[in-house]
Amino acid sequence: MATFHKYKKKGSKKDFWEYRIYYQDPITRKTKEKSKKGFTSKPEAKLAAEEMERLIREGYEQTDIPLKTYLNEWLIEYKKGSVRKNTYELHERNVKNHIIPYFKNILLKDVKPMMYQKFINNLHSLSYSKRTVEIIHGTMYNAYEKAIILQKVEKNPCVGVTIKGEEKPREIKFIDSEDLSNFLKEAYKDDYIYWIFFKVLIETGMRKGEAGALQWSDINLKERTIDINKSLDFKEAFSNPDKMFGDVKTYRSNRIITISQGLANDLHFHKKFQNHNKLSLTDNYKHDLNLVLCRNDGDYMPKSTLANAFARILRKANLPSLPIHSTRHTHAVLQMEAGADMKYIQERLGHGSISITSDVYSHISKKIEEDRMKKYEEHMKNVLE
Repeated sequence: MATFHKYKKKGSKKDFWEYRIYYQDPITRKTKEKSKKGFTSKPEAKLAAEEMERLIREGYEQTDIPLKTYLNEWLIEYKKGSVRKNTYELHERNVKNHIIPYFKNILLKDVKPMMYQKFINNLHSLSYSKRTVEIIHGTMYNAYEKAIILQKVEKNPCVGVTIKGEEKPREIKFIDSEDLSNFLKEAYKDDYIYWIFFKVLIETGMRKGEAGALQWSDINLKERTIDINKSLDFKEAFSNPDKMFGDVKTYRSNRIITISQGLANDLHFHKKFQNHNKLSLTDNYKHDLNLVLCRNDGDYMPKSTLANAFARILRKANLPSLPIHSTRHTHAVLQMEAGADMKYIQERLGHGSISITSDVYSHISKKIEEDRMKKYEEHMKNVLE
């Protein structure tokens, strides 16, 4: 039920109107009040009161919750535990590093489409890639979609936004096939355990976390297969070892891949190498982890240790600086050079869709195709001469 009251603002002779609505909270069954001032006439106040009464009847109650409070609740109540850990952490970073610093103490209901467009344009002006802006936008859009379901807002201010810029082709860094032999020779000279770790990465295309989490129960040397079903969380491994194994990046990243006979032979030797360490170290060996690619005592390989070793070996091999992730690209390029199609590479790398694989490697594929055509033309010249 709504009541209407006339009042005067301080210093003004003009009359203004306020409505007050009294209704019963469906949970507590207590009477609550909703009011709003500033209407220039009673009919205007009555129209607004009728709209609010409609919203209350439909279960909607607009609250003056700050955006930052809602986003933190959204993360904890609706994202944590319902999405993969890396997805949750991505949303969390977007909220903490981009959304809250820009909108500060604004209320959830006060974000409007034009205001949100300015936020998106600001990200663009900070030289973030279009893809990065799209990911941040995805967090905000999804949070508001949930706010509509929760009846905290009626409309999503993120709908219809324009994201500027052109998606730049990713710069793919990899070790040329002609340099691989030298790289692996230097790795072996540096330390056997780095040689086997990097050789597995290059021959399988696994992410370093996937390789770091490999256990002997995941490998079938007779069938020459590796079951990739988890990933090493390097941060948790250091601070909370009980949670060191986490999910792979995406659902499609769970996969079983076939390995070469050569790599199977290397892993067979590596198993014997580890058995020798187990006998030597007895109880000092981390038997319970059952890791394949690890330190000599069976413990996991820290991310910084791997990065430092990779950088050091590249220098010794007189190769340019590259991230460890380049081994994944190296494997993909080797597969393309061997004639593998994009669908096979997608499944082997565990990409979410073939479009990701095609977008990443299309320009490399074109270069390989051009090289093949040149070889074909040279061959045809010899044939026709």
